[in-house]
Amino acid sequence: MKSPMKQEVLSWADVDRLIDVLLPPLKIVGTFDAMVLITRGGIIPGGLLAEAIGIRHILTAAVDFPATESAGLMAWPTFMQFPDTTLLRDRRTLIVDDVWGSGRTSTAVKGRVQSSGGIPYTCVMHYNPYRSMFNRAEPDFYGAITDAYIIYPWELDRGLRGLEMGVPDIN
Repeated sequence: MKSPMKQEVLSWADVDRLIDVLLPPLKIVGTFDAMVLITRGGIIPGGLLAEAIGIRHILTAAVDFPATESAGLMAWPTFMQFPDTTLLRDRRTLIVDDVWGSGRTSTAVKGRVQSSGGIPYTCVMHYNPYRSMFNRAEPDFYGAITDAYIIYPWELDRGLRGLEMGVPDIN
C-alpha cells in the first residue's frame, strides 16, 4: 500500500520568505528582459517576482500533459498557449512556476523558450528533487527544497475538498 504524500500548508508570510530567498540570486545574475509565467501555478509567484525585480515584459505559457495510461509520464506536452517567437528571441527570460515536481512542465517550457531563441532560466518556489524525472536538470532558482505536497495560501480559498481523495498530479 502506498503511503500518503506529506502535505504542507503555507501562509502568505511563508510565501514572502520564499520570495526573499529568491531575490538575491535572481539579482546577482543580472536583469531579465522577459518573464514567462506557467499557468496557473506560476501566476502569483511570477507577479510577485516581476514587481520585486522590475520585469515588465510578462508572458504566459499553458502546458498540458495527456493523461494517457500508455504514455504515462513520458507523454509529450501540448502547449495550449505559448508566446510568439518574436517575443522571446534574444531575451533573457525567467520562467516561473510554483513547484518543480516531476520537472516536466518547467523543462518543456524552457526547451520551447530556447528553441525560440530566448535565453531561459527556470525559477520555482519549491523544488522536489525526490520526484524529479531529471537527474541532470533542476531549476536554476528555487526558494526551498521539499518532499511534501505544497498547498499555497491562494489555493486555500478554493477549499481543501477533494484532497482526501488523493493528491493531484504535480507536474
